[in-house]
Amino acid sequence: MVQLSSDAFAFGGDLMPVHAALALVVETIPPVPETERVPLVEADGRFLAADVFAPVNLPVFDNTAVDGYAVAHASLNAGVVTVLPVGARIAAGQAASGSVAADTAARIFTGAPMPPGTDTVFMQEDVVVRDDGRVELPPGLEKGANCRPKGEDIAIGSVAVPAGRRLEPRDIALLAALGVTDCAVRRRPRVAVFSTGDELRNPGEALGEAAIYDSNRFSLMAMLKRAGAVVTDLGILADDRDITASRLEDAAGQHDLVLTSGGVSTGEEDHVRAAIAARGSIVFWRLGIKPGRPVAMGIINGTPLIGLPGNPVAVFVTFAHVLRPLVTALAGGKPVPPVAMTVQAGFDYAKKPGRREYVRVSLEQRHGVTLALKYPVDGAGVLTSLTRTDGMVELPEDCTSVCAGDAVSFFAYSQLI
Repeated sequence: MVQLSSDAFAFGGDLMPVHAALALVVETIPPVPETERVPLVEADGRFLAADVFAPVNLPVFDNTAVDGYAVAHASLNAGVVTVLPVGARIAAGQAASGSVAADTAARIFTGAPMPPGTDTVFMQEDVVVRDDGRVELPPGLEKGANCRPKGEDIAIGSVAVPAGRRLEPRDIALLAALGVTDCAVRRRPRVAVFSTGDELRNPGEALGEAAIYDSNRFSLMAMLKRAGAVVTDLGILADDRDITASRLEDAAGQHDLVLTSGGVSTGEEDHVRAAIAARGSIVFWRLGIKPGRPVAMGIINGTPLIGLPGNPVAVFVTFAHVLRPLVTALAGGKPVPPVAMTVQAGFDYAKKPGRREYVRVSLEQRHGVTLALKYPVDGAGVLTSLTRTDGMVELPEDCTSVCAGDAVSFFAYSQLI
C-alpha cells in the first residue's frame, strides 16, 4: 500500500486554493506499488505500469490501402494516359509471388502486400480495363499514392503506449494490432467509504423520526468505481469521536485511501477532523471551493484520508475536482484537467472573491448561441440541481459577478466523473 509520512504535505494556511490542493495531490501521492499482468481484453480502464514497445512494425509490410492496380511510378507517362498489361494478381493474405516487371501493372486488393518493384496504386474506379486485359491509367497520380509503407503507423521498438496511460478501447486496438496479448497494469486502489451522522439510515430501512436516507456513500462508491477503484463500503459512523477515530485507523491499515462524508465542520457533533488529528495529522481542512469548503485531508498511519462535507452537491463537486485526481494518482496515472466549453451566461450572478465556485446549469440553444441557464435553487443539499442540469459553470477565484451574455467556462457532468 501507499505510505506517506505525516509531514508529506506542507500547507500552513487557512483556506487552501483548489489549484494548490491539486498540486499537492499530483506531486505527493505516489501510485500503489503493486502491479499485475492482465489479458488485453481485461485491460480497458486500467493504468499501464510500464511502457509497451512495439514488437513489430505497423503495418508489418508495405501494403495497399485500396483495391486497384499497383505499378512502378517510373513506368507512367507524364501528362498522358499510360496503358499497361496486367502481370499479377495479389489478394489480402497472399504473399507477392515475385517482382512485377517494368512497364507492367499488378491487380491488387486492399491490405495485400505491395509486390517488389511497385510503389504506387491506382484506385480501380479510376482505371479503364480494355477488352484485351490491359489497363488505362490516368495521368497526375503522385508517387506512393494509396500505399501504406511498412512502419508508417508505428516503427518496431518505439513506444506504442506509455506508462501511466489509462487504457481505452483505442489503445487496446493498437496493442492487439501489434500482437500484444497482455500488459502490466497498476493494482486498483483500495478505497474505504464511510458516511457519518446519527440521523442517517440506509435505503430500505425504516426512517423513524428525524432521520434521512444516506445518499453520499452511494454516490461516492459509484464515482469511485468509475474512477477505477476497488471500494469497501464501511457503512455509517455514529457521532462519537472515539468510535470514529478507531474505525478510521482500522480502515487506514487496510486501504490506500479512506473517505468520509459529513462531520468535518466546527459543530459539537462534527468529529471527523478531530478523529484524524487524534490518530494522525491534518494537512488542511478548508478548501477555497463552493460548494465544498469544509474538506479535511489528513494522514493516518501513512494512508491519506479525506473528510468531505455532508451536503450531496458539495460531495459531488469536491470529488470531481479533488478526489478524482487523487484516485488517478494512486492508480498510477497523471490527472488531466477537464477541457472547458465556452458558453454564454443566461443569468446574472453575484459572487464573493477568494473561492472557485461551481454553478449548476442547463444548456439551451437560442439563435445559434449556447446559453447556460442557472438552476433556480442554489442549495448544496438539492440533489435535483444535479439530476435536472447538464453540468457546471466554473467561476474563478477573482470573479465577483456574472452578467447575462458573458462568456463562461462550462463542464459537462460526463467530464467530471
